[in-house]
Amino acid sequence: MSSGPVGVAVVGAGVVSEQYLSTLPGFPDVRVLAVADLDVARAEAAARVHGVPFAGDVATVLAEPDVELVVNLTVPAAHVEVARAALHAGKHVYGEKPIALLPAEAEKLLAAADERGLLVGSAPDTFLGAGLQSALRAVGAGHIGTPVAASTAVRSLGPEGWHPDPAFFYQPGAGPLLDLGPYHLTALVALFGGVERVAASVRRAREDRVAGAGPAAGRSFPVAVPTHVSALLDFASGPTATSVFSWDSAHAHIGFEVIGTEGALAVPDPNTFRGPLRLRPNGATEWTELPVRGRTDGRGLGVVDMARAIRTGGRPRASGALALHVLRTMTAITDSATRGEFTRVPPQTPPAPLPADWDPTTPTL
Repeated sequence: MSSGPVGVAVVGAGVVSEQYLSTLPGFPDVRVLAVADLDVARAEAAARVHGVPFAGDVATVLAEPDVELVVNLTVPAAHVEVARAALHAGKHVYGEKPIALLPAEAEKLLAAADERGLLVGSAPDTFLGAGLQSALRAVGAGHIGTPVAASTAVRSLGPEGWHPDPAFFYQPGAGPLLDLGPYHLTALVALFGGVERVAASVRRAREDRVAGAGPAAGRSFPVAVPTHVSALLDFASGPTATSVFSWDSAHAHIGFEVIGTEGALAVPDPNTFRGPLRLRPNGATEWTELPVRGRTDGRGLGVVDMARAIRTGGRPRASGALALHVLRTMTAITDSATRGEFTRVPPQTPPAPLPADWDPTTPTL
């Protein structure tokens, strides 16, 4: 088995790559060796800014022998194609969410990785951050008694007001459910375990949207996905949850609350790595802020956890299996809205919590 830092290539030099390329150099167990993009000039620019030694097209970067792990940051429609190419080149893959557009595609991808003895991981890794890991510990310590239910919501008018190229957010593989749902659903699975069945209703408020920022400002584009999703989720362990994902609300709001037999827990935004985390026991008139311990580094925690799994023969917490379960849940939400009945979801074991002293900035490999 190899030793030392795991060589990483970032594929896709778009907006989200800035977050990974800013964070990953702070983790000594990984070493960013290359950036790839269909637009080679954009890859070269990102490499210069972040001091990455090599940039090129996807095929050239995948041929680099020192690259062991590909961080796939392409648009959702390209996730499977790029991941498949990386596996064919003998590389492990950690991708942005969703892992695929369809569960069947993700299943084939995981099977191909298993055949080659390779690992697949997937965002979001926000559940590895201080806020949600502290929430896991609070629930595990019995601060709210036995968990009964959760309510989550993320609402706004959508990304066209700030994103320079928002059209892809409204195509298959995105929309508020597949773009924002993975954060909330992954956090719920980490807290409660696998989803057992779902029921849902969806709406699409407008057939077209207009870009409001960047070079595409003023340009209209079609909407091909629901833009308001209401879901009811039942978990195999007993609790239930209601979740709303909407890009049709002038009142922007993010909420996540867990109710137990002995109190309630206000959980941080699952699209962040920080607190605050607040507790309100039964009978209390005020919320009490709980201490938050853990990492707040940003996107890339899942990559370093996966790099350590590659070296030790373990399994990553932000795994392809977890991402597949979340994708199956989101697909079941869409199916339920179409059929007007509960849809069942195959079982899934929740990821193991991180040790309270887990530190990605201390080298272990």
